[in-house]
Amino acid sequence: MSTGDALTKSITAQSLPAATEPAIVFDRVGVSYRSGRKTTVALADFTLRVAAGETVALLGPSGSGKSTALKALAGFVRPTSGAVRLAGRDVTDLSPAKRGIGVVVQSYALFPHMTVHGNVAFGLKSHRVPRTEIGARVTEALVMVGMGAYAKRLPRELSGGQQQRVAIARALAIRPKVLLLDEPLAALDAQLRQSMLGELQQLRKALPDTAMLYVTHDQSEALALADRIAVMRASRLVDIDTAANLWRRPPSDFTAAFLGGANLLPCTVNRLSGGSALVTVGAKTLRAEAPTPGVGQEDWGLDGPALLCVRPHTVRVGAPSERDALRGTVRSAVWRGASTRLYLDVDGLADEVTADVPGQVDTAIGAVVGVCFPDPAGVLIPRPVGRTTPIEVQK
Repeated sequence: MSTGDALTKSITAQSLPAATEPAIVFDRVGVSYRSGRKTTVALADFTLRVAAGETVALLGPSGSGKSTALKALAGFVRPTSGAVRLAGRDVTDLSPAKRGIGVVVQSYALFPHMTVHGNVAFGLKSHRVPRTEIGARVTEALVMVGMGAYAKRLPRELSGGQQQRVAIARALAIRPKVLLLDEPLAALDAQLRQSMLGELQQLRKALPDTAMLYVTHDQSEALALADRIAVMRASRLVDIDTAANLWRRPPSDFTAAFLGGANLLPCTVNRLSGGSALVTVGAKTLRAEAPTPGVGQEDWGLDGPALLCVRPHTVRVGAPSERDALRGTVRSAVWRGASTRLYLDVDGLADEVTADVPGQVDTAIGAVVGVCFPDPAGVLIPRPVGRTTPIEVQK
């Protein structure tokens, strides 16, 4: 079995919730676009299963394929390969209206000339719900999102957050078994985004049987809402697991860097003992977690190269004279409100180290400091075959 086949098998196995009949199935779905002689791959060999009542976040940078996967599920684009199934039914060739899916997009897509009631009712009419039921269904959906008192208003009379609630109510009014949310909070300001995030958490609890696929590039949204996170890059699924597992023991350098902006320090494995290892980072020996390698990954080899994943908030910055401290030089500092992120050149390390220091820290550029790693310092990640340095992800 090739490394690529093994990785596909590993990701596929992790994508199978315990439910006997998944609410959503992507079966090796590919989407390509042709323009003359040029073919652009928007989604490649995408396999994922989502159980009823489960929320899965598709997380990745722009152009990673996450929105294309959602569009293929909704029926807005037709896969060039593979199949899409809902509750066991093949819907690959069905129109969006026949799939019974609720969709919420970041632009709200409300009709400006219709009232809130009319916008929510529109979806019900398009699904040919009997007219005698529409009024009650609209009221039910609006109450669920806290907009029951705004039924007679026009979209222009609502705030951005209120408009997004109406868009969600319209999706919920058809009582879908599957709810798709494509960057639903991206158009909101920071304060509204936090408020809506809390409301989406409550919505999840109110819909225990509804499968949700949540597309975002914001890791905080994914961590707050998702049962599992599917990390995507370059049109492919890279890793998938629970949010906690991906954070604590990321299986790849890309996921470690993208989810939380981890430091990825080249190291050498010196000794293994159970789930721990002694590694050399620069001229320093540190203890690290050594999880069992996954399918398609080589076992940790003594004197072999690896990457040490160290979260910035665990790095402590003090005096250079401190015991076990490495000598570092401050290259830049960015105040983030609750913390200050320091960018450090550390003696013996080729790669820059980032550290999140609580509060606002007035540290002069060029200042010499002591850099201390925790014990254990972090978790080992296999160094990708054929690449000598960790992948660069904007932090």
